[in-house]
Amino acid sequence: MTTQSRADRRALIALFAAVPLVLTACSTAEPEPPPGGASSPADDGPPSTEGTEVAAVTPRLVLSYDGGIEVLDATTLEVVGDLPAEGFLRLNAAGDGRHALVSTAEGFQVLDAGSWAVPHGDHSHYYTADPVLTDITYPAQTPGHVVAHDGKVALFDDGTGTATVLDATEVATGPEESVLREYTAPSAHHGVAVALADGTLVVTVGTEEARSGIGVLDVEDNEIAASDQCPGVHGAEAAAEDAVVTGCEDGALIYHEGQIEHAASPDTYGRVGNQAASSDSPIVLGDYKSDAGAELERPMTVSLIDTRTAEITLVGLPSSYSFRSLARGDDGEALVLGTDGAIHVIDPEAGQLERSIPVIDAWEEPEEWQQPRPTIAVADGTAYVSDPEAQAIYAVDLASGEVWNETELTVVPNELITVSGDAEAVSEEDDHAHEEHEHEEHGHDD
Repeated sequence: MTTQSRADRRALIALFAAVPLVLTACSTAEPEPPPGGASSPADDGPPSTEGTEVAAVTPRLVLSYDGGIEVLDATTLEVVGDLPAEGFLRLNAAGDGRHALVSTAEGFQVLDAGSWAVPHGDHSHYYTADPVLTDITYPAQTPGHVVAHDGKVALFDDGTGTATVLDATEVATGPEESVLREYTAPSAHHGVAVALADGTLVVTVGTEEARSGIGVLDVEDNEIAASDQCPGVHGAEAAAEDAVVTGCEDGALIYHEGQIEHAASPDTYGRVGNQAASSDSPIVLGDYKSDAGAELERPMTVSLIDTRTAEITLVGLPSSYSFRSLARGDDGEALVLGTDGAIHVIDPEAGQLERSIPVIDAWEEPEEWQQPRPTIAVADGTAYVSDPEAQAIYAVDLASGEVWNETELTVVPNELITVSGDAEAVSEEDDHAHEEHEHEEHGHDD
């Protein structure tokens, strides 16, 4: 597809998505009503308010700022919702193509981005509505990592050590309907959990003082595998074939098909703390820090963790980056937003930097991890880059490198995620149906 045809397609999507459909692709006289519409609180769960049927899938961007959350149309970059909220807000994908989970002082609050799909035979119907920050909250003393994978989403409460696994398709209905299982670790710690299709739960092991490894639990919480060979364990991502990678101060742990392997860093201290994975790729992109004594290390190297061989390949970059700089493209390419303002595109199989795409001006990473910094998020062949200094969002075609749309904001963007507006895949095994944010001696990475 050429750059021009891609731009034309997006323009047509924006045009037709903006008006209600008069005719649909179905032969039925009445379109299938959308399940849920825009969610809002009620005594018996979120009721339905019908959305507007549109011609095509309508992806949206969700960004946080000091004072609230804005939701943008990912094609036009127009603001479709501004939702006031207090406190420092973190954004997490809910895994259903429609909702996000906002980390607040009370827990994980459900945000309805107002764009969704209803499968109907060999096609889907698409709907939009006003975004809503619902009253549905999954309580947490200290909300931590959220990992959405294969129709499930695992929430980790750092304050209690409790991992809660939700059915992603029911996340907007509240705990009574959506919770599939809960597990509380022996000690509270800054942890993470990943729920796999077969019912296996991968959880970190540690205390408030130190973290050492992972445990793997079956559906009855029996431990079926464990490793304590992962000092400072942090973050987790699921790669192709349900391989799970967690970062360590000396590399990474890989869990796959009942076995745990340690992928050693090339350096004695080689810390992987944040990862970005693709379900189509066996290789996980990670950050990489090699100075154990640095309070705020600005790395210029990333790691590629191969889940097939348990080997780590390092790739040097032209600039440093931050914990919000890692992403994956639709074809599995590894993407890093550098402080030089460019997206650096890496071929993970070759372990080489392929090209760099200039997007924004050079920037400096702030010392405090909560402070806004440029952030990258990817959907449908486009990388979206936020620029807090310019108060702007840029849409970049990854195939051509063209900045095909941009907009100025009235707020300073902080975190940024995409919501597809499409029906996400759900685990066939499930019949019921993301950064470091810690303070430690080596700095804060999300």
